[in-house]
Amino acid sequence: MKKIKISILACTLFLSFGCENILVEKPQSQIVPSYFNSPAGVLGGIAGVYNEIRNQWGTEGFSSEMQAGTDEFIQGASSGGGPIHTFNGLNGTNFGSAWGTAFTCVNTINGVLKFGQNISLPEATKKQYLAQAKFLRAFWYFYLVQTWGDVPLHTEFITVPSQAAKRDPALEVYKLIIKDLTEAAADLPDKPTAPFLGKAATKPVAQFFLAKAYLTRGWLTNSQTDYAEAARISSEIITNKANYGLDLWQDFGDAFVPANDYGKETMFVSDHSNDAKFGYYTVGGGASGGAGQNLTPWFTNWNYPNNSGVNSTVNANGILVNSGTSLMVRDSYYGRPYQRLRPNSVKQSSGEVAGKNYFLDQAFVKRDIDSRFANTFYTVYIANQSITNSATAANNKRGISYTTQVGVDTAVWLPDFEVAGAPQFYGTRPFKGLIIPPSLWKSDVYPAIKKHMDPSRGSNFNDPSTRPVVITRFAEVYLIGAEAYLQAGDKAKAAELLNVLRQRAAYRKTNTPAQNAAAAAAMLIKDSDVTIDFILDERSRELFGEWMRYQDLVRTKSLVRRIKLWNTEAAPYIKDFHVLRPIPQSEIDRTVEGPPFTQNPGY
Repeated sequence: MKKIKISILACTLFLSFGCENILVEKPQSQIVPSYFNSPAGVLGGIAGVYNEIRNQWGTEGFSSEMQAGTDEFIQGASSGGGPIHTFNGLNGTNFGSAWGTAFTCVNTINGVLKFGQNISLPEATKKQYLAQAKFLRAFWYFYLVQTWGDVPLHTEFITVPSQAAKRDPALEVYKLIIKDLTEAAADLPDKPTAPFLGKAATKPVAQFFLAKAYLTRGWLTNSQTDYAEAARISSEIITNKANYGLDLWQDFGDAFVPANDYGKETMFVSDHSNDAKFGYYTVGGGASGGAGQNLTPWFTNWNYPNNSGVNSTVNANGILVNSGTSLMVRDSYYGRPYQRLRPNSVKQSSGEVAGKNYFLDQAFVKRDIDSRFANTFYTVYIANQSITNSATAANNKRGISYTTQVGVDTAVWLPDFEVAGAPQFYGTRPFKGLIIPPSLWKSDVYPAIKKHMDPSRGSNFNDPSTRPVVITRFAEVYLIGAEAYLQAGDKAKAAELLNVLRQRAAYRKTNTPAQNAAAAAAMLIKDSDVTIDFILDERSRELFGEWMRYQDLVRTKSLVRRIKLWNTEAAPYIKDFHVLRPIPQSEIDRTVEGPPFTQNPGY
């Protein structure tokens, strides 16, 4: 996909064709349907749909819709509040950033599939183009049906605007998804092939989404056949990983090294670019939002420049109070402090998990041997500016004067355990920076996700990231396979697949071979350990912050239960009907011919 950067022509295509319910008296199009009669037109349509993935994955509203208000995340200090985090007041006017985008994409792909059958290309090339189109239609419909349930099912290219629309049964949508992905998998190449280079759809990518679609439908209908098929396909991908150029990195952290963004563990991405001709932002302009901009690295960042005062103290209520000169300034390495989402480290005050928090006590346990916590979150911030702190400065309780050294001294340490004397002392020893243990974490101070960080910004480190948004990693094949085998009644196979990831997580480059072997042994689980809750916890450890938690909880029928168990912000408001999202009110209002377009129950 890296080579299919969207052109102005393809952008025009997307502006020209909409979904069924566009309300325009006299629509004008610069691209007529015959445009699809050429190879360039078909390729432009496919590229345009890839571009629209970029306009969702990695952007702010969409990222919140996929992750906020779950067991993993609660609100950061600058979340803006709102129903997406708490479900309180969630309705069709404040949800649905991708509804219109998805149907625009579906319609464009329908045009590609209609006219692309007759383009003048070698048969093998034509088959790959059409397979890409089928994959993309299934990709968008899979998102739609998981989010809203019954949705309009379109398989014909629409060129005439209509004021009528209807919802089709979710199971009919799944039939199309499975058909498209099955046919796409049959015709896509094993590895990225020109012109679809980078990490666009390939055979194993289509197979993965096919397995996930079978698994999701299996949960919906309690179909053992679907579970078995999802398990079989997942195992087939793993068995043939060498043919597909896929594998796990030995070190979990290597999956997130920028140099490995297109490496063996990455299956499918949404590309980003700083090339000015694509028009997503001006390099050096410090853009902060909008379509096509990847801001993922910074949504979970706490406000380290403004909340790292060197002489911060704890007040009588046990709250960290910022005081003194900041130990840190904003830089490209630690990123922009958006503070939209933060890990759910709030202890539960009642219920079966009273006194525990999801982040440390349930998800990221065994942190001494499981490397995924250390590789996912920043807990140590090294000083990036030098400050002199006088012994007589206000609130300096250390009794000493000193100057911090850039690149040497720890400015802020957020240990995952309590430290006596924090924030200015480690026990009785003065600490140059700040120690902020879990009891002092709050909406503007908490461990930030580091695996998406982009330290290689251009002339302005406030520019959006140009790293690809990795939508699918090979590791998830094991997790989907494990879930499918569990649902199919084979706990032994489920444990086997989970243990591959768990033993990988035990590896650290700093360990000796004997230490790594001991850690791997300690991470092994038994068949009896495997439950759906264990798999969901394992998905947190492996995939935290990777745009799928809401779907995970909905798919496994765990949303309401786990939010009530772990999320104190959303627990009072979450209802059973929240497993489906509200249909955008604009869609309902625009449907003025034929039967009304119905809202999902409860909204």
